[in-house]
Amino acid sequence: MFTSPEQFAATTKALFEFQLETFNTLTSKAVQGVEQVVALNMATAKSSVEEQLAAGKELSVARDPKAIMAVAASKVQPGVANAAAYNQQLGEIIAEIREEFTRAADAHMTEAKSTLSALIYDVTKNVRPGSENAVDIVKSAIENAFAGYEQVTNATRQAVANVEAQIAKASAIVKPEEAA
Repeated sequence: MFTSPEQFAATTKALFEFQLETFNTLTSKAVQGVEQVVALNMATAKSSVEEQLAAGKELSVARDPKAIMAVAASKVQPGVANAAAYNQQLGEIIAEIREEFTRAADAHMTEAKSTLSALIYDVTKNVRPGSENAVDIVKSAIENAFAGYEQVTNATRQAVANVEAQIAKASAIVKPEEAA
């Protein structure tokens, strides 16, 4: 495939540009997820403030301690339900981010492996006698670049899994109170 050093350089450059494109895609997915979480947090905060203001008004018109306790008690269950709903929505956002990230990473990884295999094959098939060390250095550089790419992808997957675990933990804390 490579008949000149320029072709090899162009293919190597294309592989690195592809890796950069993959990083950009994954970063974009992460930013979209953060935007969704921020929007959920803002909506939840707004709703919470409105509910607290309404509860404050109800408490201010209560005439005796029994009425105050009734108003306060009536707000506990909706509060727990709202917390559970928030956790569910947050979990759905994280699951969507994970799914999109995994899909994008897998597609990019498959294409990058294919390109890398072709590149290594082309580097090794036309080796001149005595050039084996230079070819090994090039192969090693290509493989190390790809290994770094895989590490970043795997680290990002682990970060998404950790966030999901924290959401599950928070949901488990809310759910037992829900039954009360």
